[in-house]
Amino acid sequence: MTGPLILHIETATDICSVALSQGKRQLSLIESGQERSHATLLNTFIRQAVAEAGKDLKELNGIAVSKGPGSYTGLRIGVSTAKGLAYALEIPLLASGTLENMAIGAHSNEAIKKLEASYGEKVLLCPMLDARRMEVYAGFYTFTNQVSRQVRADIIDEQSYREILKSHPVCFFGNGAQKCKAILEHPNAHFIEGINPSAASMIVPVLDRYRLKQFEDVAYFEPFYLKDFVATIPRKKVL
Repeated sequence: MTGPLILHIETATDICSVALSQGKRQLSLIESGQERSHATLLNTFIRQAVAEAGKDLKELNGIAVSKGPGSYTGLRIGVSTAKGLAYALEIPLLASGTLENMAIGAHSNEAIKKLEASYGEKVLLCPMLDARRMEVYAGFYTFTNQVSRQVRADIIDEQSYREILKSHPVCFFGNGAQKCKAILEHPNAHFIEGINPSAASMIVPVLDRYRLKQFEDVAYFEPFYLKDFVATIPRKKVL
């Protein structure tokens, strides 16, 4: 078995996911969709993923983290953990975009494979993450993993993406897609369920970055929040 041994951490949404890979091969994957659980589950999942593969943390060649956009708290926990491990083990820190990872992971989805077979290279992949109310984080990617439109925070209405949909069949997926389904009515709009962020989808893009030595600065790296964090104060209950 050849290739660098890399630990992958995905915490951009409610899903807490950890994978271990060697080269392009996935050795283990541990994940949970339990809400607000990253702080309690992440370190346990890291130990489980490494042990399940019969490896030791000291053997790692790199630590990779999904950099966002996504949940402010989830991203902060994932990045802090990744930076701490990279620093302690004196190994490179790598990062890849959450939506980019989702687009790569979507290639194995059967519904998307059928659309690609029907429409070919015209099909675009649009992973969407919920950004509350009618706002989503969205990006557009080709089947060759090229960026068709950069990641943005979009407020969805009846006119959203109309120019893109005129000329491209688009696969919308992720936890932000379903709330847009009733609004984005168009023959070229296809909504695919069951595609979520996963550390397993990080393996290919991270390996490319590792080979190109596109490492992050452990001291200064920050998540790609896209929007500023806004704290809210819960309303007091009136008796």
